[in-house]
Amino acid sequence: MTVLTLFVMLVVVMLLAFFRASIWGWLLALMTFVPIIAIQSRLSADIFQIIIVVLALLAAVLGIPPLRRVLVSSFALKIFRRILPQVSQTEQEALDAGTVWWDGDLFSGAPNWHKLLGFPKPSLTAEEQSFLDNETSTLCAMLDDWDITHVRQDLPPHVWQFIKDKGFFGMIIPKAYGGLEFSAQMHSAVVTKVASRSGTAAVTVMVPNSLGPAELLLHYGTDAQKEKYLRRLARGQEVPCFALTGPFAGSDAGAIPDYGIVCRGEFNGQQNVLGLRVTWEKRYITLAPVATLLGLAFKLYDPEHLLGAETSRGITLALIPTGTPGVNVGRRHFPLNSAFQNGPTSGKDVFIPMDYIIGGKERIGQGWRMLMECLAAGRSISLPASATGGCKLAARTCGAYGRVRKQFRTPIGKFEGVEEALARIGGNIYMMDAARKMTALAVDLGEKPSVISAIAKYHCTERGRAVINDAMDVHGGKGICMGPGNYLARNYQQTPIGITVEGANILTRSMMIFGQGAIRAHPYVLKEIQAAHDDDAANAVKDFDAALFGHFSFSLSNAARALIFGITGGRGIPVPASDATRRYYQQLTRYASAFALAADVSMLVLGGALKRREKISARLGDVLSQLYLCSATLKRFEDEGRQAEDLPLLHWSMQDALYKIQAALDGVLQNFPSRFAALILRALIFPLGKCLIPPSDHLGHQVAALLLQPGAARDRLTDGMYLPDDESSAVGALEAALHSTLACEPLQAKLEEERKTGKLKALEELLRIAEARDKGIISAEQALQLERDYALRRMVIMVDDFAPEQLPANH
Repeated sequence: MTVLTLFVMLVVVMLLAFFRASIWGWLLALMTFVPIIAIQSRLSADIFQIIIVVLALLAAVLGIPPLRRVLVSSFALKIFRRILPQVSQTEQEALDAGTVWWDGDLFSGAPNWHKLLGFPKPSLTAEEQSFLDNETSTLCAMLDDWDITHVRQDLPPHVWQFIKDKGFFGMIIPKAYGGLEFSAQMHSAVVTKVASRSGTAAVTVMVPNSLGPAELLLHYGTDAQKEKYLRRLARGQEVPCFALTGPFAGSDAGAIPDYGIVCRGEFNGQQNVLGLRVTWEKRYITLAPVATLLGLAFKLYDPEHLLGAETSRGITLALIPTGTPGVNVGRRHFPLNSAFQNGPTSGKDVFIPMDYIIGGKERIGQGWRMLMECLAAGRSISLPASATGGCKLAARTCGAYGRVRKQFRTPIGKFEGVEEALARIGGNIYMMDAARKMTALAVDLGEKPSVISAIAKYHCTERGRAVINDAMDVHGGKGICMGPGNYLARNYQQTPIGITVEGANILTRSMMIFGQGAIRAHPYVLKEIQAAHDDDAANAVKDFDAALFGHFSFSLSNAARALIFGITGGRGIPVPASDATRRYYQQLTRYASAFALAADVSMLVLGGALKRREKISARLGDVLSQLYLCSATLKRFEDEGRQAEDLPLLHWSMQDALYKIQAALDGVLQNFPSRFAALILRALIFPLGKCLIPPSDHLGHQVAALLLQPGAARDRLTDGMYLPDDESSAVGALEAALHSTLACEPLQAKLEEERKTGKLKALEELLRIAEARDKGIISAEQALQLERDYALRRMVIMVDDFAPEQLPANH
């Protein structure tokens, strides 16, 4: 009977934990089973009475909230405050910035998939689609990347003027100020399309629409500042830049040495004007060499107390016309053979009036929070879009080149080694584009997704690096010889730029994604921290009590769920009905529970030291990231109508990401400082061992086949890129060569058969075509078709060559 009781008790405990029972649910179970076990153990009456008294006291202490707060939670709060890691003001402002969206569901351990699929389908308005099809396509047609990057080191003047005249600098500015007022989804689509043609043009277009003066003015500017600048920015009459990074302060904003001193001075002929003298040295500032309007971040000091009692006023933002005396711009950096305008800017004791501060005096000291809240545009939209656009070009051209280029009379794309690369290209692009669209959707829904934007930025740029590396391998010598006919090399050279900007990827992965997500997206940690910082003792204990015991129930639930789902592989979890995707939803739910458990145990065991355990934090961030990428991929599949032809792309990308989740969790457990905690976690997360495997060779073959021939799946995969129809251009010729190759293969096979029988004697292909025509083996029209096919294939295969004088050293 005791064994049976223990078994029933175990089942009840698992059910209580699984369904996140309240404290009274646990107490009732305890008060039921302990007496039963005591009776079955035939304890003496005195001991039994002691047990009953202890249970009653425990129930009173834990079950009566006022008593629990005094005897338990207040004591726990004191301990929590002692172990809470020190957070700098800039770190705290970064943690407080932005909003929690789908990342909160993932951190809950029980994501609501119906909620995910209920988000609107990413789409463009008719006006936006027209701009994308017309103005954006026209801009792409005007771009010659070789001329831009090799000859001019800049966009041609007529391209600059077109960008300004057509409002590309004002995509985020409301129509009330003369802007286009496009959605984040449209902003992303424009950058994607332009990036598939020219990285330089994409950067030039995206920077004024991401972190910069326009966005800062829209959110924080005074009415006078908006009226003064937004219309001019929208019309391209002002070229903006924003200067944050300096030689001695990059990601560590608290170390910014640039400063402003509140004082009175002369300005525009007026004496005794209240303002500030600003000194700065910044670098890596995109558009700075051509900017007319400089956004600037610096620390503000008021030693004469002209604004109040405080001397140190904090990080502040100002908007300074570059024509202001003392502002130095004009020199250029040269970032990896990209021709976008980027350079340093500096100033020494530059006097500016107080109304140059973005938002006026009321926004003094709020600069870092303002920047953190606005980083969503760069991280959520611009960088994922630019990476995806370049990769769409790589996918389209690799598929065509792999089919057109032959070795040993076989298209190189059909070699199994090349198939592996093509499969990775296709699977990565499918997931990148899904993440790009879903993250832009979050912005359009009013979110400022700080954690999700970091995930999108990091993983799109990193997968972009993997795609372009694979693409270069597929193209071989074609990819490494520079010239107008090389459509990959500049992407290859410029890939590290996106990986470096808006927070270097190493920092983003190892510190930001999980470090920020563990506090912001966790359902209880932020509440506990807020309670610990509350100066009202009664409210602090009350709020901490609710968060602490909610956290306790949450952790037990995830432990039970991780174990049960680990045993079942997630089977039986109710998810959106779909034969093709059901198992993916179930597996993601399983790993969301495992992630939530691992995150809680890591925070409990490591405490403040987790901030310094960057490798553990990075792997936990990898799990969260892959969960998000998988979510976006499943939503994409549903939004696009569950296209059966796309299933290989879906399966490859999902299986690859799930395998990476398993590997990241295993990496956490292998390197966890507490071996006892690691053993417990492994038993709960992997009760049957690691069962997932990478995508199979057969699945990779299916993905590669989609890229090697025209079709709806290939078109959907590369939808949104610029595809020239001019056969004189390298990409246009390649696309034409693909269609020509497929059309001419039966004729080629016929000529090869006739050659083998000895009817055709010519050794050269063109002579053989003419011989076949003359002998009536093919018609004149077929001969012309084959000659065109030969010309297209030769154009695709050939690489550029130059006379020595065409390659001066300064190029």
